Amino acid sequence: MNLLPPPRSLIKRTGSFLLPKEKSLWPRAIKLIRSPSAPNHPEGYTLAIAKHGISIFYRDLPGARAAQATLRQLMREQGRKLPCLEIRDWPDFPRRGVMLDISRGRVPKLETLLDLAEKLAGFKINELQLYTEHTFAYRKYKSVWQSWGALTAKEIKILDARCRKLGIDLVPNQNSFGHLRGFLADPRLKKLGELAEPFISETKDFLRRPTTLAPNHPETLPFLRGLYDEMLPNFSSRFFNVGCDETWDLGKGQSHKLCETKGKGRVYLDFLKKLHREVKARDRKMMFWGDIILKHPALIRELPKNIIALNWGYEADHPLAREAAQFAKAKIPFYVCPGTSTWQTLIGKHDNALANLHAAAHAGKKFGAAGFLNTDWGDGGHPQPLAVSWPMLAAGAALAWNTKPLDTKKLVSVLNRDVFSDPSGKVADAALKLGLAHQKLGIKAPNETPLGTVITAPKPEERELFCRNGLKWFSKIPAAKIEAALQAIEKQRTILARAKIKSSSAKILAQELDLAARMAAQSCKFMLWQQAVAAKNSIRSKTLKRQGIQELRKLEKDFILYWPLRNKATPRHCSGFLRWRIEDYLANNSSPCRNHLKTKTRPAVFCGRV
Repeated sequence: MNLLPPPRSLIKRTGSFLLPKEKSLWPRAIKLIRSPSAPNHPEGYTLAIAKHGISIFYRDLPGARAAQATLRQLMREQGRKLPCLEIRDWPDFPRRGVMLDISRGRVPKLETLLDLAEKLAGFKINELQLYTEHTFAYRKYKSVWQSWGALTAKEIKILDARCRKLGIDLVPNQNSFGHLRGFLADPRLKKLGELAEPFISETKDFLRRPTTLAPNHPETLPFLRGLYDEMLPNFSSRFFNVGCDETWDLGKGQSHKLCETKGKGRVYLDFLKKLHREVKARDRKMMFWGDIILKHPALIRELPKNIIALNWGYEADHPLAREAAQFAKAKIPFYVCPGTSTWQTLIGKHDNALANLHAAAHAGKKFGAAGFLNTDWGDGGHPQPLAVSWPMLAAGAALAWNTKPLDTKKLVSVLNRDVFSDPSGKVADAALKLGLAHQKLGIKAPNETPLGTVITAPKPEERELFCRNGLKWFSKIPAAKIEAALQAIEKQRTILARAKIKSSSAKILAQELDLAARMAAQSCKFMLWQQAVAAKNSIRSKTLKRQGIQELRKLEKDFILYWPLRNKATPRHCSGFLRWRIEDYLANNSSPCRNHLKTKTRPAVFCGRV
């Protein structure tokens, strides 16, 4: 039986039970019984299907809800004729969440988020966060978010109400220290930045823009109080994620002398405590990303004991266990926070994601994590759609409930049934295999694949962080490997085209999956063109150039038409790279990539999420 998450115990019995034809009669066939015989866990349940009917035994409402999710999966797979069985089940992690980035170029429409919540609830997810920098519709800062799109207070209230009914805690999320580039670009707020101007990165190959608030500026806390007081009343959750990760600017500007005197770690912790007081005054429990405090391990024990550290790491070999042990030793509640590995990949890096998700589940269970939060980021403009993320969202949900190794065949079957609505079984299998196509290139790099960063590489003169390695990869990968990756992508596109999808929402998922695959294919073709130019093969380069321009123009048109089906505003912040690559093709063949064709240096790779 294809159940996800897989139940802890399933015993098959002889016989079956036939549900009535009329759905209105189904409640009479299903008995909900609050009973101490259910597993001793708030979400524990026993689901018993006998020849005479269905019984659900539970201790608390979340257990009944989990049992009903399992029963719905059985009904979708078996129809009205259900096999007799007994399932006893409960989760490994009390809080099992998904965090979706809505701040890098793609702000989902309310309908998209409602659909996401419905599907996540079916996989027993009970927490949802929307990572927010500047894309909540703050009344005072419309000029900051207007071109990006933003979620309004009314939309949040609607989503929150629906999530409550589904058993999902919609946790407010507003970064409050670093990652505030959108706000700090506003003339009214520039003075609050640690720095006012960009600075050269540690690796010397990109510019860091001002993103971090000056913790010692007298107007910093009043600014944040204004955000909190406008955002928080729209959420019913008693939790609040204030972010505070990757404060790269700290100590380089306004707080330089303070950091020299007290130490950067102490300045960070002192500001974190101030935020904690603000959050506590608003009757919420504070969450924060744990990366910075982990750099100052002696200070971990000084964290407030009722705070929750979010311990993130997204590579297969990230030392999540070692970091989790530090929070556990200090008796600081924490989550493990792996990721879907979709950002800067376009079609995924599913082998890395699966290893990362498994490692997080193992570390979290071993060291007593309070939760498992699967993150889906949008670095580099967020060109990858939800369809690419769904395989790893479902995998994460399964591992958050039951940390036993995941059966990928079962994962594909459930995705086809419950997400992609494809009885032919093609879409989910294609989605999973697209996420492995990068292996053909023989390249391993943290937080990216060439399939994602070649097509989305920023203009070199802008010296942007994300996807900056893209225009260099062609000199590192043999043409035969590029061709192999391209063939792997096109093979899955052909399979996608044959799918027999039932629902309209699933058709959009298939459409966006194909758009992502087309963009990844263009990465391959662009590298082949770069190689032809470098080899001075004018016939091949001209052919690839003509085809590339034609395909990119069609892709841009299709992407713009697709955008309003799922997202707010325009794709301005998401798909500009399609125009950039056209410009590269049209440039003089001697240097169509602005001097990147002759690079012989090993591309620098950023190892964190910014």
